[in-house]
Amino acid sequence: MRDVLISPLDLAEMLLGTPPVVLDVRWQLGDFDGRAAYREGHIPGAVYVDLDTELAAPPSGPVGGRHPLPAPADLQEAARRWGINDGVPVVVYDDSGNLAAARAWWLLRWAGVADVRLLDGGLAAWRGEGLRTTTGDGGTPRAGRVTLTPDRLPVATIDDVASGPAHLLDARATERYRGDVEPVDPRAGHIPGAVSAPTADNIDATGRFRTADDLRRRFAGLGVDAEAGDVVVYCGSGINAAHQIAALAIAGIDATLFPGSFSQWSSDPDRPVAAGDQP
Repeated sequence: MRDVLISPLDLAEMLLGTPPVVLDVRWQLGDFDGRAAYREGHIPGAVYVDLDTELAAPPSGPVGGRHPLPAPADLQEAARRWGINDGVPVVVYDDSGNLAAARAWWLLRWAGVADVRLLDGGLAAWRGEGLRTTTGDGGTPRAGRVTLTPDRLPVATIDDVASGPAHLLDARATERYRGDVEPVDPRAGHIPGAVSAPTADNIDATGRFRTADDLRRRFAGLGVDAEAGDVVVYCGSGINAAHQIAALAIAGIDATLFPGSFSQWSSDPDRPVAAGDQP
């Protein structure tokens, strides 16, 4: 768990010495201005990151879904703009249980940044410890010189998923999995063979990740453990699925992200879609 998470008090201690780069990744599905929330209060020194424009390429429907992975050169440019240097730790957070910040966690690790951690509990946990926040736009960090090396984490293509991985987890809310509602994607339902595993069940009422033992029991109940192998995770557009991969990592389970997720799958009329409670 120490490889994935950092506590607010541990981060506060790090900030007193040689500080990590801290990224504020506030984003929610729908109309949400994360930068406005950042201005209202953020961890001192944190740099705001725009998920839609900096952690994703433009939407591309059946080619890559709503949030395709950014081009490596674009991601490196953004990472340098945030002040990241080689060998410097990075901490990411949001105010929604890390459901958005996990995208930055996964993406930077995919790009070869070894020490990236999620602030467990996010901004609420930071404030809950009585730690200070600041307002405004924040300063412009000194440009970093990090060199990214992509493909350090596995990625599944839409054809990989169509071939039927041993374990396919759908990290969206249960009602979207069943096909009861679909607020953004072309069709409702889920990829045939996928098991419903809502990512919100990875965290407790305070927004902190559940313990490693709790998460192991959760995933074991879904048929996945450290010996499972070939675990692929998707969500709507590859955002919350990264949170699921973080939870699996805490439980000691390796997993692969399907970045296009259901937004890519459902945009292709030739791909079948299932509905209801069963895979």
